[in-house]
Amino acid sequence: MLPPAALCLSLVLMVSTSTSQQPLTSGDPQQKSFSSLSHPSWSLGLEVYRALRSEGSHINTLISPVLLANSLSALSHTAKGATARQLQELLKTNKDEKQAEKSSSSPLKSMRKANGTSYMLHGSSAIFSKQVPTLESSFLEELQAQFELDHVALGAGDKQGEMEKLRSWAKSGMGGVKEMPLNEGPDAKEGALILASALHFKGFWDHGFDKENEDLRSFLGTKYTKVYMMHRAGVYRHYEDIENMVQVLELGLWGGKASMVLLLPFHVESLARLERVLTLEQLEKWLGKLSSMSMALSLPRVNVSSTLSLQKQLVALGVVDAWDQKVADFSGLGKGKLHLWDVLHWASLELASDSGSKDGIDENQHVEKPKLFYADHSFIILVKDNSTGALLMLGALDLAEGATLHDEL
Repeated sequence: MLPPAALCLSLVLMVSTSTSQQPLTSGDPQQKSFSSLSHPSWSLGLEVYRALRSEGSHINTLISPVLLANSLSALSHTAKGATARQLQELLKTNKDEKQAEKSSSSPLKSMRKANGTSYMLHGSSAIFSKQVPTLESSFLEELQAQFELDHVALGAGDKQGEMEKLRSWAKSGMGGVKEMPLNEGPDAKEGALILASALHFKGFWDHGFDKENEDLRSFLGTKYTKVYMMHRAGVYRHYEDIENMVQVLELGLWGGKASMVLLLPFHVESLARLERVLTLEQLEKWLGKLSSMSMALSLPRVNVSSTLSLQKQLVALGVVDAWDQKVADFSGLGKGKLHLWDVLHWASLELASDSGSKDGIDENQHVEKPKLFYADHSFIILVKDNSTGALLMLGALDLAEGATLHDEL
C-alpha cells in the first residue's frame, strides 16, 4: 500500500470546550509505549530545550534531540579524560559505553526504515575541522559507519567562506530546504572542530486533512497573525490536565511507526508557564493518561525552522573542557590542540494539509459530540519514534508567519 501524499506535520494545541467527551476506550495498546521515556534523547532534548528557552530570545525553537544525541555521542567517542566524561554525563551514557553506542545508533536505522512511510526526512551530521593537519582516517571511517557522522575539512579559508560552506552543507543535508542564516561569530582557530547537524521533517498523517477544509483565521502567538487553519474530526488519543491547565493530544503518523504529541495551554499565553513544568516525569504522566475520544481538530498550516549555536547551552549543562584549547582532549581523533569551536543545529518542520489515509471508515462521518482542539495560540510539539522510543523532534510554535494584526505577548 502506498503511503499518503507528503503531509506537513501540523502543530496543534488543544482548547477546552464546554462539552466534556468521555473516552471511547479505557485503555489503548500503545499507551505503555509512552509510559517510559528512557532513551537518552528525551533527557538531552528537554535539557537543551529548557536552556534555550530560559534566555527568552528564541522564537519557534526547534531541535532534533535524537540527531543531537547521536552527534554528541560520536564526539564523545573521540574524546578522552574529563572531556569525554562531561559529554557522557550530559548524555547519561557513561555507565555503559557499548549500550550508549547502541542506543544512539539504532534510532537512525529505525528512521531510515520509516522514511518515506511515516514521514519524509532529510538529515545529516558532520564534524568540520579547521586547519587540522592529521586526523585518523580509520577513526573517521568508524564514526561514519557507526554514527553516520561525515568529516568536512575547512582548510585555511576566511570566515565568510567558511560560513558559506556550512550553510551550503546544511541546505544539502536538509534536502534543499532554505535554512535560516547563521549569526557570524569570531574566526575559528587552528585545530577547531565544529559539530553540525541538520534535519528537515515532513510527516504523513495517519488520517489526513483535506485542503478544501482550510480557512483563514487568527493565530494568537507572540504576534497576532492571519494563517490558514485546517480542520478535521475523528478519534484521537487525548488527555486534559486541569491542574496544569494543558491539553495533550497524540496524532498518529502513517503506519504507526511514529507519533506526534501536542501540548496546548488552556489559555492564550506565552509558553513560559508550561515550560516550567515540562519535565521527563511530567511527560510520562501525561502520555500515560492518554485515551481515545472523539475530537474536532483545528490546526495551523505553517512551517517551523530554527538555526542554533549551542555552545552557551552546552557549557551551562556541564560540557566545559571541550572548548578550551589548553585542556580539551580529542586525542582519539588526531594529534594537535584539537578543541570544540561550536555545535550548530539546523531543524525544519513542515506543517501543511495534505491527504492522509483514505482507507477504512471515514472518521469524519462517525464522530458525535467531539471535544474541540482549537490550536490558535502558542503550543509545544514532540515527535516520537515508536520503535525505539527516541525523541525525533521537540519544538515550540510561538509565531505563525502571516499578515500581522498587532503585537500581543
